[in-house]
Amino acid sequence: MVVNVKKEGENLLVIPEGRIDAATAGDFSKAIEDNIDGVKNLTFDFEKLEYISSAGLRALLTAQKTMAKVGSMKVIHVADVIMDVFNITGFADILTIE
Repeated sequence: MVVNVKKEGENLLVIPEGRIDAATAGDFSKAIEDNIDGVKNLTFDFEKLEYISSAGLRALLTAQKTMAKVGSMKVIHVADVIMDVFNITGFADILTIE
């Protein structure tokens, strides 16, 4: 998995590629943690994400809780297979998905 990060002022764009699973969720979380200071708008672009496990969902939930206190968070370009995971787990109800 590769995590590309683009930070411009108070905006952070996180673009993971590949799979977020138990082996890679730590890298995903670290990419967020290392860049989230001062961010008011967090966007995850999941266009190149192929799979997300419960470990990846936990990282998203942590980011959502952080951003709820200081700004907003959304997920864009979600593939059907990832959307199925969000629907089954209830994440579709707690995340802003565009």
